[in-house]
Amino acid sequence: MTASFSLAVRDWYAANARDLPWRRPDATPWGVLVSEVMLQQTPVARVTPAWEAWLTRWPAPADLAMAAPGDAVREWGRLGYPRRALRLHAAAAAMVERHDGSVPSSYDDLIALPGIGSYTAAAVAVFGFGARHEVLDTNVRRVLARVFSGTSDATTASPTRSERDAALAMVPREDPSRHGVAVMELGALVCTARSPRCDVCPVSAECAWLSAGRPDGASSRRPQLYAGTDRQVRGRLLAVLRESTDVVPKRALDIVWDDVAQRERSLAGLVEDGLVEPVGDGLYRLPT
Repeated sequence: MTASFSLAVRDWYAANARDLPWRRPDATPWGVLVSEVMLQQTPVARVTPAWEAWLTRWPAPADLAMAAPGDAVREWGRLGYPRRALRLHAAAAAMVERHDGSVPSSYDDLIALPGIGSYTAAAVAVFGFGARHEVLDTNVRRVLARVFSGTSDATTASPTRSERDAALAMVPREDPSRHGVAVMELGALVCTARSPRCDVCPVSAECAWLSAGRPDGASSRRPQLYAGTDRQVRGRLLAVLRESTDVVPKRALDIVWDDVAQRERSLAGLVEDGLVEPVGDGLYRLPT
């Protein structure tokens, strides 16, 4: 069953894959790494122009490593979760120090980079270098849970060892990257969390969840709220700092949000996260 599943999904992908720049033959391992970090909790439509601008400015890890961390935060713009920009900068610096400025090809070397977790390390090894690993993002885990376990979604927050072993067992030895990206694309376009399109799914005949009548319905996970949260306040504070090429007085930050306690808490969080630096008396800037 696993062999027929992989073949069916890969055939479907050949006819239905989106043309994304980090999937093209000329994409570099660095481009793959940047895309994987940017795509965490961020839609493809927002990532694509940001990815292209990032790679134009910093086409290799060494280029980013020579820039100030604040430049990375400024270039990150409004993608959200800006600590990812600092993690990319730290990873680039580590690659210069440990790997002569190149993205390492092995999973062990990748996961040893600062800010790179198990999923990202596996994804870069597979999509950047063609290695054979299981790649288990949210979409892949949902597809495999439905087809093989009959549940509407993965049942644990992080992949278990048995889940990883089962996923790796179905990865073909020939062109493993095609298998990984095909299952991922199926989860993104067809086997979605809230409105799965089972009528056009290439593996519907094998799907345990569908044959059981789609128990528990589609996933009930809902997008996180943004309006009125500390995330929104942090975003507004960072927007003021990104637009300035110099230090910013506290009064320019105070006007972005009326709730003083929430604004001060958010600013303190940005400082603690290394995204903002206090400079002198009542002055702030992006990290240098």
